[in-house]
Amino acid sequence: MNPGGPHRARKRFGQHFLSDPVVLERIVDAIDPLPDQHLVEIGPGRGALTRPLLARLARLDVIELDRDLIDALQSLAPGRLHVHQGDALKYDFRQLANTLGAVRLRVVGNLPYNISTPLLFHLVEQIDCIADMHFMLQKEVVDRITAGPGEAAYGRLGIMLQYHCETRRLFTVPPGAFRPPPRVDSAVVRLRPHVTPPVQVSDPAILSQIVGQAFSQRRKTLRNSLKLLLSAEQIRAAGIDPGERPERLGLPEFAALAEVVLAASNSG
Repeated sequence: MNPGGPHRARKRFGQHFLSDPVVLERIVDAIDPLPDQHLVEIGPGRGALTRPLLARLARLDVIELDRDLIDALQSLAPGRLHVHQGDALKYDFRQLANTLGAVRLRVVGNLPYNISTPLLFHLVEQIDCIADMHFMLQKEVVDRITAGPGEAAYGRLGIMLQYHCETRRLFTVPPGAFRPPPRVDSAVVRLRPHVTPPVQVSDPAILSQIVGQAFSQRRKTLRNSLKLLLSAEQIRAAGIDPGERPERLGLPEFAALAEVVLAASNSG
């Protein structure tokens, strides 16, 4: 089966195959892969991005869920292309990095829209084995990843990714670049793990808990949304107005709240 052939995109896999050669070239140039680097492509589909990546690499690993695409992918570059059939949401990237010699992986892909957010959190959990990430995502998701305090798209996804990574929107891609075309614009984003996090947090899991709880009721004030974790007095002790809403707080303020929660749990 030809990877550029008639395989029909499957709705249940969220498949929209990238087909515009100009966009593909722009993505590969943004990634700028070097021959000896270890890249992992998530959701290669029919291989539109896989082929130009292979042209620059000695080895490429890909993770594909759709069994009907596996044979065609394996025929692209036997010995150099290593196809892992499975769910990227469950994939152990650390194990692959260790298998390759304790390397740091460069992760890329045109991510299925229906799993992009949980997949990003799955990757963040393994951030220690990742050098950088370049993804095509729904533009709305990239807006959330790169948003700052006060912006409508600002929330848990952006805060947690910005804690772990430098986030940068690279460019927008119109629906016509895909087959079948999605109903929304897409965008390419670069995520580069920080050498040192921008704020000091003793326990990132508590930071995630605080941010998740705050934005589960984003219209409410911190006094109300965080009442199960912190009293108004404790919020005030962190230097933050309990009457503020979560979308007004930056990463330093959420880090301060996380430290108060940790201190309270340790004293209790």
